[in-house]
Amino acid sequence: MELRQLITFRTVATTLNFSRAAEVLNYVPSNVTVQIKALEDELGVRLFDRLGRQLVLTTAGKRFLTHIQSVLDKLDEARSVVHDNENLSGTLTISANEVLCAYRLPVVFQLFRLRHPGVRLIFQSVPNQKLKQTLFDGTADVVFMLDETILSTRLAVESLLEETFRLFVAPDHPLAKLTVLQQEDFHGEVFLVNEKGCTYRTMFDRSFEKKGFDDITYLEFQNAEAIKQCAITGIGIAFLPEITVDAEVERGELVALPWQIPDLHVYTHMAWHKDKWLSPIILSFIEAAREVIAMKDEKKTI
Repeated sequence: MELRQLITFRTVATTLNFSRAAEVLNYVPSNVTVQIKALEDELGVRLFDRLGRQLVLTTAGKRFLTHIQSVLDKLDEARSVVHDNENLSGTLTISANEVLCAYRLPVVFQLFRLRHPGVRLIFQSVPNQKLKQTLFDGTADVVFMLDETILSTRLAVESLLEETFRLFVAPDHPLAKLTVLQQEDFHGEVFLVNEKGCTYRTMFDRSFEKKGFDDITYLEFQNAEAIKQCAITGIGIAFLPEITVDAEVERGELVALPWQIPDLHVYTHMAWHKDKWLSPIILSFIEAAREVIAMKDEKKTI
C-alpha cells in the first residue's frame, strides 16, 4: 500500500469523480483508475460503486476513508513542522450549499489563492442538510452552511454573520404597489421556495403557520437562481436571502415586499470537526473567511 494511493483514494472520495481527481492531482485519468484498482485488490474489497455515471463510496470505502484521513492528517502535521508556513502546499476541501458558494465564498477563495497559490482547493456543492455529515465522513475539511444557531458536541461552529431573508416580487406584481400588507393580501398567492428539508424553508413554514396561514400554495425549487427567475417573470413571491437578489433589486427586476418574517434568525456558519487537526492550510483558510465575511458584515451595518 503506497502513500500516493492513499492520497489518490482520498481525492477520489472527495470529488467522487475520477477525471476531477486526476485534474487535482495532475495525473492522467487512467493513472487514477489504476491506483484505485490496485488499492482495492490489495484490500480485497470494493471502495467505490459505479452507479451509472455516479460514483459512490461503498460501506467499506467510508470506513477506510475515516482511518486514512487520520493518517494523512498526521502526515500533513509532520510536514508543517519542517516547511515554511508562508509557502503552504497541499489540498483543502471545502463544502457549502449553492447560495453560499455563489454569493459568499468566491471572494474568500480569491483571497486564499492569492496568499497560497500552491494549495489545491477542492470545492463541493452540498445540500444544506447534508453538510454536517461531510465533516463526520471526513470528505470535507471546512463547511459553510445557512442555519439557525447550532449547538454541537462534535463540531466547532463559528457564526460569521446573520443573513436577512425577505419576500421579493416583480415590480408589476399587484402586491408591489402596497405600502402595508395584511395577511389576507397573500390569499391565493404562490410562494416560490426551496424544497422541504432546508433549514430556512422549515423556519419559513413555521413562521407562517404561527400566523394561521392554511391555504399557502408552494412551488419548490432546488436553487435560488430558479426561484429568482420565476419571481422576475411574475409567477409568484420569492422567499430568498437578500444576498442572492442584490443585483436584481438594483436593476429594478425585483422589489422587496413590506413584510417582516418574525423569529427568522439564519446565520452563515463556518464549521469543522472538533477532533480534526487544524493544519496551517486550514487555519489560513479559516482566517481568510473571517476577514472577508466579517468585512461584508461591517458594510451591512454602515
